[in-house]
Amino acid sequence: MNDKVSPPPSDIIRDFERVPPGIVEEASKYAASILADVAGRRGTMHGRIQPLTREMKLCGPAFTIEVRPGDNLMIHAAMSMARAGDILVIDGKADQTCALMGAIMVNGCMKTRLGGIVMDAAMRDYEELKDMGFPVFSFGTNPNGPTKYVPGRINHPVSCGNMTVYPGDLIVGDADGVVVIERAKAASLLPLAAAKVADERKRIADIQAGKNLRPGWLDGALRAAGVLKEGETL
Repeated sequence: MNDKVSPPPSDIIRDFERVPPGIVEEASKYAASILADVAGRRGTMHGRIQPLTREMKLCGPAFTIEVRPGDNLMIHAAMSMARAGDILVIDGKADQTCALMGAIMVNGCMKTRLGGIVMDAAMRDYEELKDMGFPVFSFGTNPNGPTKYVPGRINHPVSCGNMTVYPGDLIVGDADGVVVIERAKAASLLPLAAAKVADERKRIADIQAGKNLRPGWLDGALRAAGVLKEGETL
């Protein structure tokens, strides 16, 4: 009988597979809403996670961080590890009692060319961050600062905005919010996204031209829902 006990896994995972740069570049052409639709109308974070300004957008691989409420020790550690283009995805437990990041840390993220920040917790220094333009998505703001004492985890699965995020997943954010696309599925969704964009443009063009104002699927959906009888139309 082997009584040897394996050591527990490290709280800090340094190496993981990221969604490829080519997929990130292609995905950045699409709105978060388009990608959410072709992903099965799932994968979006809770609406509490919003960009600091409506113009902010981000797209890149997730670099995940879990912290205790009100403590940003592990965010500092993650910033020293993340690669250019990575999106810091921070499970801050939806805490708004203090800010986990502000202008100093975001300047550091810009200098190392990270792709953005998505955080289920509050930020601060809104006016400075607004002018900097670095994409920051958070659960509001709070002027109070954090502590730097409590351990957490880096590049483990986290919950951010009620969504499970794995390191390396594709993160896309814009004025509507944030969508998480599983790394293994990202490439397969891009042709579907292109087709959906083309279909929506045609639909809008028809509406503007006064054609096909009623969706072709509407009667069938109403029958399936029991609102219309078989053979009945609006």
